[in-house]
Amino acid sequence: MINVKIITWFGTLELDDSEHLVDCDILDRMDIDHLARRMREIQQETNDIPPAGYDLCDAAQECGFVSNGEEYVSLLHQVSIQATKYGVAESYTPDMRIIQAIGTLDDLDEAANLLSERLSEWYGLHFPELDKNTEQLANFVATHGSRSTLSAEDALFEKASSSMGAELSDTDETLLKGFAQNISALYEDRRRIEDYIIGSMGQLAPNLSDIAGPLIGARLISMTGGLPRLARLPSSTVQVMGANRALFKHLRSRAPSPKHGIIFNHPLIKNAPWWQRGKIARVVAAKISLASRIDLYSGRVELSLKDDLMVRIATIEAAHPNPPARSTVKSGKGKSKGGRR
Repeated sequence: MINVKIITWFGTLELDDSEHLVDCDILDRMDIDHLARRMREIQQETNDIPPAGYDLCDAAQECGFVSNGEEYVSLLHQVSIQATKYGVAESYTPDMRIIQAIGTLDDLDEAANLLSERLSEWYGLHFPELDKNTEQLANFVATHGSRSTLSAEDALFEKASSSMGAELSDTDETLLKGFAQNISALYEDRRRIEDYIIGSMGQLAPNLSDIAGPLIGARLISMTGGLPRLARLPSSTVQVMGANRALFKHLRSRAPSPKHGIIFNHPLIKNAPWWQRGKIARVVAAKISLASRIDLYSGRVELSLKDDLMVRIATIEAAHPNPPARSTVKSGKGKSKGGRR
């Protein structure tokens, strides 16, 4: 007869072939933290788990861990809550914080742009000659309010004096100034979050931050769901991340395949001539994949990555200084003017 050992959240049990309890090694039922951590550990295990249908409540009573079913359920409830708290705390990793910060940054951009547009339309009825928008407009309205408050030394005094806009009442001016102050606060929050992302990327993924830039690197981490997932992706996938529509269009029809996704915002790609962008994007994506893996598995800073990237880009620029000749051959597949016959 061979006994079977099973691991439970309250101890280790030994069963015979008929699943009868032979021996048990139970834990201290008063140590909720230890029981919760053990529960977290055995959730990841696939070996030595209780057989299907085995009643752990009866086993806990037979071992003397609890005296009755109500006590078992009550203790299990407490341990489960504590284990969930540990799980939530473990999920709040540095890359998860960056993901949340990137999401907040996008929400702030959307809200600030929408509210700035509303402020521009509203304040434009009063001072249409004012050539400001977004944050500049919000700061101007928050500071001055009505155009009549501008002093003669102000560069905009002449425009304000001859403005064709309608006058503002005291109530409207107070309301607009408060509205503009709120928009200015949104832009200030955005700067603080952006600084937080840059600092966090420098600690979590310094090589990725150096190659892709902290904001593009953070957005790649956000799109993949974490640095470990980004590090497992091939560079060809990294290259087109964010170009979903173009990729699906390519797969469904004869549209050309996308050469870059969000990494297009990288200065080395965005500022390059159009005929070099695809080749540069391929090199940048390869270095991003390598940088993310180094950040994940070693954490050491490799300055040679950036140097090698610049050498490869210089080689591309030297090899392709001029745009390729465009083909002038017609396909001949178009319909005739007569249509169907």
